[in-house]
Amino acid sequence: MAKEAISVFDIFKIGVGPSSSHTLGPWRAAERFLKEINVNEVAALKVYLYGSLAKTGKGHGTDIAVILGLNGEDPVTFDTTILTNTVDLINTKKKIKLSGKTEIDFDAEKDIVFLRKESLPVHPNALKFIVTLKDGSTEEGIYYSVGGGFVLKDGETTSPQQNVSLKYDVHDADELLQNCMRAGLSISQLVMENEKGWRSETETKKRILNLKDVMFDCIYRGCYSIERTLPGGLNVARRAAKMNKQLLKNVSYKSFDEWIAAIKNTDRSFTNTMNWISCFALAVNEENASFGRVVTAPTNGAAGVIPAVLLYYHLFAGGTEDESLVQFMLSAAELGSLFKKGSTISAAMGGCQAEIGVSSAMAAGALTECLGGSPAQVMQAAEIAMEHHLGMTCDPIGGLVQIPCIERNTMGAIKAITASQLALQSDSDLMKVSLDTVIKTMWDTAKDMSAKYKETADGGLATNIPLNVPEC
Repeated sequence: MAKEAISVFDIFKIGVGPSSSHTLGPWRAAERFLKEINVNEVAALKVYLYGSLAKTGKGHGTDIAVILGLNGEDPVTFDTTILTNTVDLINTKKKIKLSGKTEIDFDAEKDIVFLRKESLPVHPNALKFIVTLKDGSTEEGIYYSVGGGFVLKDGETTSPQQNVSLKYDVHDADELLQNCMRAGLSISQLVMENEKGWRSETETKKRILNLKDVMFDCIYRGCYSIERTLPGGLNVARRAAKMNKQLLKNVSYKSFDEWIAAIKNTDRSFTNTMNWISCFALAVNEENASFGRVVTAPTNGAAGVIPAVLLYYHLFAGGTEDESLVQFMLSAAELGSLFKKGSTISAAMGGCQAEIGVSSAMAAGALTECLGGSPAQVMQAAEIAMEHHLGMTCDPIGGLVQIPCIERNTMGAIKAITASQLALQSDSDLMKVSLDTVIKTMWDTAKDMSAKYKETADGGLATNIPLNVPEC
C-alpha cells in the first residue's frame, strides 16, 4: 500500500450523494480532466465507465455526476435543489458547457458509455474521457475513483496534494501509538500538529467546525423532510422524519437550535437514546440517497455513522463544546486514514466492511478519546468495531445506495458506541488483536471476497430481492 500524507479534509469531504466513489469521485475526475486540457479546442467528448462504475453507475448517479462535473458545477456549493432540472436541461438540449464556458453537443445517452463487462486492471472504479479537438486530433485521460472521493490519474499512486512533509510520520496504527507515547500527545493532538503542514491550527478548526455544521444540517434536513419515498424506483419509505416526530411527541420547532433543545427535553432512557441514534443515521443516508449534500465519512454510503455518533456525543454524552467536537473529528479522520493506507475504503475493492466497517471503527475510536480513553484504548475501540464488520459484503439492490445501505448506518453507529464502551472498560494491554492486525485481516478478506459482493449488484440481496418490494 502507498504511504500517503492524508489530511482530515481528505477523509472528510463535502459532496453530493449518493456515493463518494461512484458520484463524488467521477464528478471530481471530470473536473480534473477538463483542467488538464484546453477546453476551448474541444469539439466532441465521450466518457467510458468500467467495472463497478458501469454495473451500478445508474443507481449511484454516476452519469449525473459526470454531467455536472463536465458542466463546471462544484459539488461543495452546487444547489442540490436544482440538480434534476439542471441535468434534464442538458439532456433535453443535448448541449453541455464544459467547465461552465465552452458549449459543445453532448448526448448523455450516447456519449456516456457503460461498459458493464469490461474492467481496467488498476481498480474496479475506472473511467476514461476522450475528446476530439477542433483540428481532428484526440486526447484522453483515465482516472480511478478509489473510494471516499479520492481520485487518481492512471499512473499515479498518491494524489499530488498528499506529497507533503509532516511532523509525525504515521503509516500504521503501531507507529501512531508509538508517536503518541513518545510525544505525550493524544491522537487528536498529534493530528493537529500534522495538519499544520497544510494550514494553520485556526484554519483547521474553522474548517472542521464547518464540516460539523454540514453534518448536523444534513441530519436536521432528513428529520423534517416532507418526502415520503426515496428516488430510484424501489419506493423505499423515508423513516427519519416520522421517527423524529414520534420521538418529539409532536413538539414543534422552527430552527435547528430549537430542535436540539427539544431533543434535550425528551426521555433519556436507553431505548429512547438508541432510537435517536438510529434516527440521526437514517436521516443522513436518506438525504444521501436523495442526492442531498453530505460529508463523506469516509464515504457517502457510510456517511451517517459518524454524524450520528457525533450528535449522540453532543447531546447525550457531554460533548457540548466546539473543542471536543473538533477533537472527535481529528481522531476519527486519523483512524480512517490508517484503513486507507493499510487496506481500502472502497466497497468496490473490499465490500461494505470498507465503508460501514471503517466508519464504525472511526466513530468508535473518536468517541473513546473524547470520553477520556488513552491512545491504546482508542486503537482497541477501532479494532473491536472493525472486527465485527469483517467480511461484510456490498450488495445494493438495484445498484441504489438504499437497501441495505441506509439501515447499515444505524448498525454501524450502535456498534461504534458499544465498541467504545467495551474499550473504556478494558485493559488495552491485554488486547489479543491489534488494530494493525485487523486492518491487515480486512485487506486479506477483501482480496478473498468474490467480486460479485463488491458493489456490483451481482450477488446477495441484490439478486434475491424483487426490485418492486420496498424495505420494511
